[in-house]
Parts: sequence; structure tokens; C-alpha cells
Amino acid sequence: MPRYLSMIRVNESEAPAEGPSPELMERMGVLIEEMTKAGVLLDTAGLTPAAQGKRVTWSGGKIVVTEGPFAESEEVIGGYALIQAEDEAEALEWTKRFLQTHETFWTITCEVRQIAEG
Repeated sequence: MPRYLSMIRVNESEAPAEGPSPELMERMGVLIEEMTKAGVLLDTAGLTPAAQGKRVTWSGGKIVVTEGPFAESEEVIGGYALIQAEDEAEALEWTKRFLQTHETFWTITCEVRQIAEG
């Protein structure tokens, strides 16, 4: 079965300062449990804020490490889900369900891409 990476993109400046609500975390927990029981969810996690991250760039034969926050980025990857699904349509349905666990004031984009095998 193909695997898909759903990269959860958020604008950190628009996200609630206190983070996800307890109700959101509960809804996510229910969905994660369902996905795990269905054998679809291989791994998932949220990431620390971009201000705590580093970018490592290889350019012109040199390595450059840039410390966050990254001013040129409005959206950052805030988390991910590694999904094993029958096809892209199923991976998209699970991703849509994840997005729908959020309150309406959130603006989140998930980029879903199949993992290249072999």
C-alpha cells in the first residue's frame, strides 16, 4: 500500500497563543485512535515553533545554518502525519477529517504527497 506524508502548514502568527484547545486535542485524539485502529496512521506529531528551528542549506559547495524564526515564511510546517492508504483519495479523506477537527478560526493547509518508493 502506498504511503503519504501530510505536512500540516500553519501561520504561527495567526494561531492561538495558548495553542490548541483541550477540546481540539480531544477530537484529534479520537481521530488518531480511529486511524491507528484502521491501520492507516503510521506516525504523527506536532513540531516545536519555527523560532526554535534551524534551516540547513547547501549552496555553492557550502553549508549555511540559519536559526529561526524565519521572517520570509508566513506558513511553517507545524506537524505531520504519515499515512498508509489504499490510494490518494483515501489519504485525502483522512486529511480532510483531521482538518475538520479544528475550530473554524484556524487556517490550516495540509500538503499531501505520496512517498516515492524504491
